[in-house]
Amino acid sequence: MFVLDSGKFATDPQGTEGAIRDLLGRCDAEIVSSAPWQEGKLAFPIDGNKKGLHYLVYFKMDGSKVEDFTRQCHLSELVIRHMLLSHSPKLFDLMSHSLAQHASGGAPEAPAPAAAPAPAAV
Repeated sequence: MFVLDSGKFATDPQGTEGAIRDLLGRCDAEIVSSAPWQEGKLAFPIDGNKKGLHYLVYFKMDGSKVEDFTRQCHLSELVIRHMLLSHSPKLFDLMSHSLAQHASGGAPEAPAPAAAPAPAAV
């Protein structure tokens, strides 16, 4: 998850998303899904920013690239903060699928309703 400069995202969403893709690309990460999540006031100012946009990205990356990823985030003028989590494969698949569904505007697939029992013969 990234906390991004919300002003930069508001003025150029595609450019901002491209910058995140480039940042991850420099670390040889494979992006599975990504989407803006929540914009709002920060609990405290960070580097002069009072507002931020939380941007979720599910990606796969070799663990040896974490230090380079952190360095790239610190060098970016767009990234205010970042948080990197490692999920189990099953949870990763479920969460990335859910985010992709949300980002595309579709509702998550719900299980089919159970068929009503047939009326009893009289």
